[in-house]
Amino acid sequence: MQSRSSALFGVCVSLMCSLVVSNARAAEGGFGVYLLGARGPGAGFTPPSGVYFEDDTYFYSGKIGGGRALPTGGLLVANVSAQSWFNLPTTLWVTPAKILGGDLAFSATIPTFGAPRVNANLLVNSPRFGPVGLNVTDDNTNLSDFQLGSFIGWHSGNFHWQLGVSGIIPSGSYVAGQLSNASLNRPAVDAFGTLTWLDPTLGLDLSVAAGFTFNQRNTATDYQSGNEFHLEWAATKYLTKEFTIGLVGYYYQQLTADTGTGAMLGAFEGQVVALGGSIGYTFEVNKIPLATRIKVYREFSAVNRMEGTAGYFSISVPLSAAMAQPMPSPMKAKY
Repeated sequence: MQSRSSALFGVCVSLMCSLVVSNARAAEGGFGVYLLGARGPGAGFTPPSGVYFEDDTYFYSGKIGGGRALPTGGLLVANVSAQSWFNLPTTLWVTPAKILGGDLAFSATIPTFGAPRVNANLLVNSPRFGPVGLNVTDDNTNLSDFQLGSFIGWHSGNFHWQLGVSGIIPSGSYVAGQLSNASLNRPAVDAFGTLTWLDPTLGLDLSVAAGFTFNQRNTATDYQSGNEFHLEWAATKYLTKEFTIGLVGYYYQQLTADTGTGAMLGAFEGQVVALGGSIGYTFEVNKIPLATRIKVYREFSAVNRMEGTAGYFSISVPLSAAMAQPMPSPMKAKY
């Protein structure tokens, strides 16, 4: 039987999944800066004060066919298919400070290498690729963007919730005229709220998260992406203290039109829905709890964006010594 700290950490790890913000799909290029599906089980749960680390590997495969076009990298392309992976290391610091009775926390996701592979038909002349009508494939490994965030988390019985804000800072690796960019060169602010109802007796976690993304202009292409709304939900069952299964999903809607000289398709407001499942497992290595989770989403009802399959593999570990010690478990003894 694992120590009681591993059971608590298994709940805390879901918070880390909610912190990552990086390249997703909306607005310019059919991509948005908020990573849809990042928040899931335990989205509203704030762990005890300490320092935590999570490494997320994100995969996506999708396409937009039927001759439909996308503006990306200053180009206009159609019949686009893409396969991408990104590695997203995030550090979370939950401070001892209290604000309005809640716990103050900070997070940082540093840019690492991503490898988008994009295949498309050119609809405009391109100095990089050639004339109109050419079918091209672009495959480059380059840096993603910085993400910094802060939130306040509260607890009341089985309810746990957060209010926070995250900021996207371009890494400078973006190349105009290139289809494969891990960076979107689009500063943005994301304001979010999360809520988790966790019943220790039933071993049931119901979580929801909502946010608004306020985009700034991509100066390399003079493209102002519209503001966006995202909603995520998860229903998770603890089969044991270590093992969970559940359902996950998200909804995305662009709220305002794209503008600027680079917005060759006009408003280009996007929308998508996704449903999927998750599996989580927590174990110990030298009495240090490690939590892992796999999430898979299948998208449908996409408008002005690619439609496909997204997946996450996450592994989290507490870095501060205090979290490595036994502490009360949120799950009852029946587990």
